Order: sequence, then C-alpha cells, then structure tokens
Amino acid sequence: MAEISAADVAKLRKMTGAGMMDCKLALTDAAGDFNKAIEFIRERGKAIANKRTDRDAKEGVVLSRISDCGKYGAMIVLNCETDFVAKNEAFVTFANSILNVAIANRPADLDALKALPLEGTTVEEKVTMQSGVIGEKIEVSFFDCVAGEQVIAYIHPGNRLATLASFNVGGLDMQVYRDVAMQIAAMDPVAIDRGDVPQEIRDEEFKIGREQARLEGKPEQMLDKIAEGRLNKFYQEKTLLNQEFVKDNKVNVGQYLKSNHKELTVTAFKRYTLNV
Repeated sequence: MAEISAADVAKLRKMTGAGMMDCKLALTDAAGDFNKAIEFIRERGKAIANKRTDRDAKEGVVLSRISDCGKYGAMIVLNCETDFVAKNEAFVTFANSILNVAIANRPADLDALKALPLEGTTVEEKVTMQSGVIGEKIEVSFFDCVAGEQVIAYIHPGNRLATLASFNVGGLDMQVYRDVAMQIAAMDPVAIDRGDVPQEIRDEEFKIGREQARLEGKPEQMLDKIAEGRLNKFYQEKTLLNQEFVKDNKVNVGQYLKSNHKELTVTAFKRYTLNV
C-alpha cells in the first residue's frame, strides 16, 4: 500500500476542494495516484448529485462583476439546497471562481460557461465535484452579460440580488453609474424605455387597465382612453428612464443621466433575484 503523506493530502485538497479525510481516502484507494484520486472524488460528487436530483436547489448566491477594462460585465447564479451553505465563505468563493471564468472568457451562454476550463476540469465537472464536497445539490442555473462604453455591477448585501447595467458614455464619476445599478435593484424595471417594452406586456397592461375601468363603472366609450392613461402610468413606473429617480424624486432617471452628460443613457441592463 502506498504511503500517503500529509503533503499529498494537502495537495489533493487544493486541487479539488474536498475535505482532508475525503482526500486521504481517495489517495489511499488510488494507491497514491493523483489522477485516479481526482476521479474518485469526481465520481463521489456525481453519486451525490444523482442521489439528490429530486431536491430543490433554490438557495444560493447571485453575483455580478465587471472586467478590468470596465466595458464588460457578467452575472451568475450558483444554487444550493440550504441557506447555511449559501452563506458559507467557501461556497461564495467557489461561485466567484466561476464568475472569474465568465469574465475572462466571455462565453456565449450558460452551456458555454459550463464547458469552460476551471482548475483542471470544466465548470460543470467542478460543480459536480463540489456537490460531493458539500453534500448538497449544487448547480449553475443562470448566466448573462452586458457590454458597453461603461458597465457597472451591483450586488445587494446578502448575495441574493444583483444587477448589471451598460452605458453609451464612459469616463464619468462612477457614482453616476452606480446610482442607476442600484435603481434597477430597487425598482425592478421591465425595460429601458417605453419603446423597449415587449408588445405582449403592453397588450396585457392595456387589457388590465380597460377591465379595471369597466369594473369601476366607467362609460364604455371612455374605456380605451382610460386604459391608455393607465398604460402611460405603467411606463412611468416600470421603464427605467421614466422612473422617478430614487435619490431625487423631482427628476426621472433619464433626466438624472442627462444632467451628468447630455448624451448619457443606458444601453442594456440585467437584474436577477433569488426568491425562495
């Protein structure tokens, strides 16, 4: 039987993130062969993941970050089963390692992110291995990104809500961009401006406004006009540039941006929140 040293165990732990005893057992079973030991840990992760496929992994973290150049940002969601794990420093660190890969490689979509290399294997395989380490179902469930002349990221305390926003003008005070990212987090807009609202949402809101007016006993000939007015109110409340600016309700977000640069506007945004 191969002699397993503490240094070997520590080396495997660094490579896999598995616990000391799991690493020692894997190296013992593999007769000191690191590649076989890693495969044992990977298979253990797969076994645990398969066993827990019917579990709900609704807890986790939502993280967003921008690249060093400030022109690209990515957001990922790493799910787990319990709040206890979601708040664990090692779990958050692991989620950040996946986000680092996304920032560095700019994958096209979630599947492309899962296929990217991470610590000698792929993101997807590493997530499976971590299921074995932690003992819970873990999955990367969401990835998205934005790009622009300036991108800003915001993570609300607790790592359950994050936003990204891109702008057409860079080089301004970063607080201006940050204010908008926080506005998105607080007010949950559905689109940047009126013209960006999907037609199906417009139609549904108009229908709701019309039916409400009917139930209020308004004259039939006035229903369309009332519904149109309520649709305009919806635009004011749910489109980013037309929302009241949370830090100064005397202006809307669009006016706030123009007060900092006459051409400044938002070109894209993303928002994700964990609702359990």
